[in-house]
Amino acid sequence: MDTFLLINAILFTAIVMYGLYLFGRVVATRTAYIKLGKKSTFDGEVKERLRRIGKIVFGQSKLLKDKKSGIMHVMMFYGFILVQFGAIDMFVKGLAPERHLPFGVFYPGFTFFQELVTLMILVAVAIGFHRRYVEKIVRLKRGFKAGLVLIFIGTLMLSVLVGNGMAQIWHGHDATWTEPVASLIGLGFGWMSPTAAAVVFYIAWWVHAITILTFLVYVPQSKHAHLIAAPINVFLSKRVTGKLNKLDFDIDEDAEESEEEISFGVGKVEDFEQYQLIDFYACVECGRCTDVCPAAGTGKMLSPMDLMIKMRDHLTEKGAAITGKTPWVPAYAFANTKGNQIAKSEAAASVEDVSLIGDVITIEELSACTTCRNCEDACPVMNEHVDKIIDLRRYLVMTEGKMDPDAQRAVMNIERQGNPWGLSKKDRIKWRELDESVSIPTVKELKKEDKEFDYLFWVSSMGAYDNRSQKIAIAFAKLMNEAGIRFAILGNKEANSGDTARRIGNEFLFQEIAEKNIKEFEKHDVNKIVTIDPHAYNIFKNEYPDFGFEAEVYHHTQLLFDLVMNGKLKPQREINERLTYHDSCYLGRYNGVYDPPREILQSIPGLELVEMERSRENAMCCGAGGGLMWSEETTGNRINVARTEQAIAVQPSMISSACPYCLTMLSDGTKAKEVEDDIGTMDVAEILALSVFAEEHSKTA
Repeated sequence: MDTFLLINAILFTAIVMYGLYLFGRVVATRTAYIKLGKKSTFDGEVKERLRRIGKIVFGQSKLLKDKKSGIMHVMMFYGFILVQFGAIDMFVKGLAPERHLPFGVFYPGFTFFQELVTLMILVAVAIGFHRRYVEKIVRLKRGFKAGLVLIFIGTLMLSVLVGNGMAQIWHGHDATWTEPVASLIGLGFGWMSPTAAAVVFYIAWWVHAITILTFLVYVPQSKHAHLIAAPINVFLSKRVTGKLNKLDFDIDEDAEESEEEISFGVGKVEDFEQYQLIDFYACVECGRCTDVCPAAGTGKMLSPMDLMIKMRDHLTEKGAAITGKTPWVPAYAFANTKGNQIAKSEAAASVEDVSLIGDVITIEELSACTTCRNCEDACPVMNEHVDKIIDLRRYLVMTEGKMDPDAQRAVMNIERQGNPWGLSKKDRIKWRELDESVSIPTVKELKKEDKEFDYLFWVSSMGAYDNRSQKIAIAFAKLMNEAGIRFAILGNKEANSGDTARRIGNEFLFQEIAEKNIKEFEKHDVNKIVTIDPHAYNIFKNEYPDFGFEAEVYHHTQLLFDLVMNGKLKPQREINERLTYHDSCYLGRYNGVYDPPREILQSIPGLELVEMERSRENAMCCGAGGGLMWSEETTGNRINVARTEQAIAVQPSMISSACPYCLTMLSDGTKAKEVEDDIGTMDVAEILALSVFAEEHSKTA
């Protein structure tokens, strides 16, 4: 027996060392691929990022948004961590029979707890198998690779239970409450001789050892690389959600690159920053992002999950070509894979001919994104899809000069006239004429009167030019008058926030706009901005600081909420409507503003507020974001109609929003569904004004 144990220990040590070597090699290879990207800066906010790790990684907060799969994953996640102590205990028993982990009087409790955890994991594996192969949830991939991890984990758990049962027979131990499952196995196979039981024990022992080492090597070269990459990804993800990186347009004329080589945006996978490349290996392939994507849900080509997978595979192949490191190990077992062939042959040159935009990702995919960030909110590992899409759009627009004709027209109009329609700059202030009883002074007018203002009211292009949105601006201004708020507008000096240009990909135009706006703000000592436009709200609050401008920025619902709560605005008239509220993406998911609009609506007498199935952080986009407001949908169903259908499903008499873009899209949606006579569409400010001023109610104002 001693000779057997010696040989067994030598073989075990050898295979463990080999497994650890292969694991280290794969991790080093993937790290080398990630390092091909541009270096990233780190803000040093370690404590905040560690709290995020605690909440998302160990608290599994994002996974638990889907209760079924979330609970299953929690069972598997914590169970797999805890059961590793059982694996160590089993290895000890195989290397030194009759010995175990030195837990003293606590060992019986330890074995009982381990069996419970093992059973819990087996239940989670069964649930996972059922959801993927029996229930056949659409977002989950099927096939051998997709279920391989379930096979690994199930094998590990069963081998432990069988091994412990055989150990009882082998060593002649009686059944015990501390190992209920192993005792049942021992009783069921009590007819076996100790020698036969020892043989079966070592078979189970080696199955367990080889499976866990195979799993270890498999993890970093599969979708389960998220076990390593996800915590890093969560730690490094943006502190300000959805914020885009500033591009540097200062070109060094003495640099070696020729003018032909100068490019902006991302045209090659290595143009992404290193922290962005980690996203690709953190992807779980769970499909949650695609499941909530408004483009994917309405028949467009875009699938956020496929986007990440395709760029990950492209990075792996290009990384193999550039570094010469084989991506798949052991190399002899994967000699015929494309990645290994690229790393070891002249085929590496062919990878350089593969275009990231065109061959890997299509222009149609990039154009379909509404930048709503529902994919990012749903992602359990904090992958950031939108910034990559914008980076690729930047390359198309600024380096290749490619842009959707409708989007190009809107951008050109913004550049020339400061608004997407190309209407005269001199007409921007005319919206005040809708109701001359409302005081809406310009900063210039107040300066002449030697008066000051507290808030700059950013009307936005929608509020200034769009007939429907002008009524929102008037209602909000009237409410500010009532509450005694000192505010002013820029009038014809107001331009465009630059959000549309930036999200379409014209970063150069955006920066020009931002610089001009900031000069205007500084000229008038603007310290507080309030706007009816969530897109302007987001870009002033989160992205203008990169250009040296910081101010207190408010959405109009935030200011109105404070005024209602402080008693400066008092809803009086009953609004007897069944209302559902639509969350704007740039107000909600980008900035977490969910409660103020709802609190305002709930303060209005007679109003019944009902929630759509998809609301708050999971609310579906109206389809206007990312510059798509100015483009026609030519593929699949219209996003705004799909969202309107979700609103109609709760049988409202009114649909409300707090964004002029959203309201326009939803109004068009009710017309498309031919229910505009039965279901009104109004902004929160308009509804509040109806109640505060007790005006005659008109649902379709």
